[in-house]
Amino acid sequence: MSTEIEKILNVAREHAATEVAPNVDDWNQSGVWPRAASDKAGAAGLTGLYAPKEYGGQGLSLGDGIRVYEELGTADGAYAFALSMHNICTFAGCGYGTEAFKEQWARDLTSGRKLANFALTEPQSGSDATNMYSRAVINSDGTWTINGAKAWVSLAGEADIYFTVVKTTDQPGHQDMAMIAIPADAPGLSFGPRYETPSYNFLPLSEMYMKDVVVSEDNIILPIGQGLQGSLMAIDIARVSIASGCCGLMQAALDTALSYSKNRKMFGGKNLDLDGIQWMLGDVATELEASRLLYRAAANALGTPEGPVMAAHAKRFVPDAAVKAANTCTQVLGGMGLLKPYGLDRLSRLSQMLRIVDGTTEISRVVIGRSLAKRAKTLPDLPVPKGFGET
Repeated sequence: MSTEIEKILNVAREHAATEVAPNVDDWNQSGVWPRAASDKAGAAGLTGLYAPKEYGGQGLSLGDGIRVYEELGTADGAYAFALSMHNICTFAGCGYGTEAFKEQWARDLTSGRKLANFALTEPQSGSDATNMYSRAVINSDGTWTINGAKAWVSLAGEADIYFTVVKTTDQPGHQDMAMIAIPADAPGLSFGPRYETPSYNFLPLSEMYMKDVVVSEDNIILPIGQGLQGSLMAIDIARVSIASGCCGLMQAALDTALSYSKNRKMFGGKNLDLDGIQWMLGDVATELEASRLLYRAAANALGTPEGPVMAAHAKRFVPDAAVKAANTCTQVLGGMGLLKPYGLDRLSRLSQMLRIVDGTTEISRVVIGRSLAKRAKTLPDLPVPKGFGET
């Protein structure tokens, strides 16, 4: 491990331990995004992980930077998820934005002074991204007028800019799709009521409405024809980032169960001395190690032809393992596992949320299945055994 990535992982670990873990219950109670904490994350270098150093970023590869969310996930998976989406937008803006956009926004995004989020999903379409109704009309002066709605927008009303995917015609398909960054103060941009969520109430989620929103052509991140391809790449990064955060969640659940069972007296000994408890937690430990190997391999494959299916493998396996880990560790604590101070109920709910966002487990299976179908076409047909099927 390079000194550079080791340093940023230590920073993330300290941020999780000192800023997130002690305060997340209060954040959920108040239902307010912890801007002071994300400001500190930005000052520590956690909001420009993949952005070039010339714009104030860390200049890390995706394979290295994505490991940060495992550290943040030990404290809270929703917080890790929000920062991961900001980093994806920052990566896109600094890598593909116009020079005018980078001049205005790049350093504010890499420093965390301004927060960004990605808006793709619509109320009537989730995984079917081409079934999109948001429209952008290009005006004679080069500006874009946008109308439509997005759903499940995180940091809704809190982010300073929204990287929004739109269509520019009524033709079916994706050849007319583009991505444009809409500042939060753009006239005509508004948000619906916040979704009520159980264990990540501090993360604002809602629908986003665009009514004759006019945006400068300087804010085009991906031009017409590249919107879907860029969005799919962003989703692949998000899926692997979620898998990373899930590993942190699994570690937190496992450590809670170990801390409890090492002292819990039962049947003349300690819980952790019982074979049944050791086997339950041993399975969690094995799946955690497998999950780490899988998401890190997927992170290193991003941007290659194998990237999408590797991201699908990670998103299919790791969140499922996290759900199982949270439930198993709750079971190890027995009735105590239901009590709020131990945090396992929150981890169980978070793991289920991470299993769904940015592509459900079932969508990952579709991606994997299509990959297998393509491979099957390259394989030779098996010979029919002699005499088989003869009458």
